Amino acid sequence: MSVQVETLENNMAKLTIEVSEDKLEKALQEAYLKQKSMISLPGFRKGKVPRNMIEKMYGPEIFYEEAANQLIRENYGAAADESGIDIVSRPVIDITQIEKGKPFVFTAEVAVKPEVSLGEYKGVIVAKADLDVTEAEIDEAVEKERNQNARMVTVEDRAIAEGDTAVIDYKGFVDGEPFAGGEAENQSLEIGSHSFIDTFEEQLIGKNSGDEVEVHVTFPDEYHAEDLAGKPAVFQVKIHEIKTKELPELDDEFAQDVSEFDTMEAYRQSVKERLTEAKEAEAKRSREDEAIRKIVESSSMEIPDAMTDTQVEVMIEEFAQRISQQGLSFEQYMQFSGVTIDKMKEQVRPDAVSRIQCSLVLEKIAEVEKIEVSDDDIKAEAEKMAAAYGMEADKILEMMGDSEKESMKKDIAVQKAVTLVMDNVKESE
Repeated sequence: MSVQVETLENNMAKLTIEVSEDKLEKALQEAYLKQKSMISLPGFRKGKVPRNMIEKMYGPEIFYEEAANQLIRENYGAAADESGIDIVSRPVIDITQIEKGKPFVFTAEVAVKPEVSLGEYKGVIVAKADLDVTEAEIDEAVEKERNQNARMVTVEDRAIAEGDTAVIDYKGFVDGEPFAGGEAENQSLEIGSHSFIDTFEEQLIGKNSGDEVEVHVTFPDEYHAEDLAGKPAVFQVKIHEIKTKELPELDDEFAQDVSEFDTMEAYRQSVKERLTEAKEAEAKRSREDEAIRKIVESSSMEIPDAMTDTQVEVMIEEFAQRISQQGLSFEQYMQFSGVTIDKMKEQVRPDAVSRIQCSLVLEKIAEVEKIEVSDDDIKAEAEKMAAAYGMEADKILEMMGDSEKESMKKDIAVQKAVTLVMDNVKESE
């Protein structure tokens, strides 16, 4: 394998990667072995047709796609390492030559880590944090706990009101026809949660158990299902039950139920301490964000679009992973929220740019300050991970490859850079 690097504008580069004809031939043979069971020709049993006969009938191109995909998977990573450039995006691949008896050639267009002209990073001025906890904030936290311990009781003597939960069946129609995903039974819907589209929930207010209601709504113009976007819909709704929250009394018994304390006074004091700790942690994050943002503003860098595109994709993948842990698929989320993938990319792009800028300036600070990461630093980080996953630190380090360890070292260096910045900040009066 050979690699040539061409520098492009805007911190982009093109790698031209050449793989020998012998490796191409091996990949073509493996593609034949993988696909031959699906190919039949007159006079041959299925899966027994010789490769030369298949290529004679269909052309050698029949195995090119499978072979090319295999060679790209096998060679791109090594080529990226050999190139010696700091790649910060997913590659855009283009095959420039694939032909039996000749080398396989493909290109990969990638973003290169931009240079940073670093602004002042010592003595950054940040706002002084207010760490006082008010009685109103304690009341709010106690009320939240009270709501979480409320009982749901069935209402039989009145109609649906804001804040109630209605148990319903529904079936949706567009242009008189039912549509996929528009039907459910015994669905619990909190009125006022705005978890359903348009004015669906509001139209149930004032209705009673046993009522059958027609609800008229309009799908958002940017709804993820194009066949429904912007269209009016009618839902046939059957109301089975109305439920409301019954809140517990705020007394010593409540304190004993929700905490380790015997009295409301002691419980409220513990709430104050918890809120103070949370404020201190939030103030620390806020001060760090403000300091790093100011360093970014005084620095300059040219971020390639491909780098931002990759970061956007990573952030959306992270979001999809988070909601899947809550039992909701990414497709379901888009259906319920009415957000399209393009709209989501547009929404997260500014945060993606900000995340890249912060990382770049912190990495530059680590470089300028010659911040080093010791074996003890790596072991300490592994011990944190071990505590989180219930494993031994040595086992975690054994499982990590070189790239994972390098990524860990980079993260530790960045955190040390944050510490350096925060050790030198000044507070505004």
